[in-house]
Amino acid sequence: MKRTTSVKYAAAALAGTAVLAACGSESGSGSSTVGDGEKTTKAADVIADTRWVPQKVTVDGKEYELPTGEKNFRVDEAHITFKPGAAEPDVGGGESGGTVGCNSFGADVEIDGDTVKITDLAQTEIGCPGPVQEFEEKFTSVFTGTLKAKIEEEGGAKVLTLTRADGDSITLREGAEEPEPALKGTKWTIDTLVSGKGDDAVAESLPKGAKAHLTLAEDGTASGNLGCNNFRGKATVKDGTIEFGPLSTTRMLCEGPVMKAEQEMIDILSGKVSYQQKDQELTLTAASGDGLVAHAK
Repeated sequence: MKRTTSVKYAAAALAGTAVLAACGSESGSGSSTVGDGEKTTKAADVIADTRWVPQKVTVDGKEYELPTGEKNFRVDEAHITFKPGAAEPDVGGGESGGTVGCNSFGADVEIDGDTVKITDLAQTEIGCPGPVQEFEEKFTSVFTGTLKAKIEEEGGAKVLTLTRADGDSITLREGAEEPEPALKGTKWTIDTLVSGKGDDAVAESLPKGAKAHLTLAEDGTASGNLGCNNFRGKATVKDGTIEFGPLSTTRMLCEGPVMKAEQEMIDILSGKVSYQQKDQELTLTAASGDGLVAHAK
């Protein structure tokens, strides 16, 4: 997909009528009975207030579990969040979503009782071969169209199941909320470069061998590595922007693709950029529309 630099990940509100096992329910009303039956909570509220961790995807009767043992990818960050809201016209993705360990993605969602309709699925285009990519492909193949939502209690935690008419399903388990990392003092690992604006924006992963990172310090400086060379310079954070002063860098020579990516990052970190922080992700966008995406590690 082509990715917009506004970093919109998923859709409006993936929230249907839920059934809370061992707690009772009200069918056909879009709400669920919680606790002793005296309090009724809308399923949309239950889903929207929870950070969901993907567990497995079932396709054609075969189960695919989240490959948690893959240490070279963001599998430990896998999560889906759902935020109610109307879809924005002509904007790919929406306000809910996340990642299952590789790309970030989102969609628009409509809810009618326990029916969840997911459309306009959008995602970045980072290549993550092996089990991570296979799980992601299976997940996104189910995370679209019309599904039925159900919530059960299992081991003291809520489990959300979204099922298509053909029987394919996604299972997610509520997870602990991760504290949002501080903008300053956090080592942000850069893994994606974004070029272009709006619908023409394209996201690409850094070339092999380029391990770039950025840290903003409390003293108003920025330092890190651009995939080949180390850098340091002034960085002023104010009103949703970061203004970088001239960067001083080392002068090592690396392979062509790495040097090209490094120059692109230097161009982005020249002058004032806007920034957006969402969960464990930081996006910097220059006035040209070019930008970079980094994750807290």
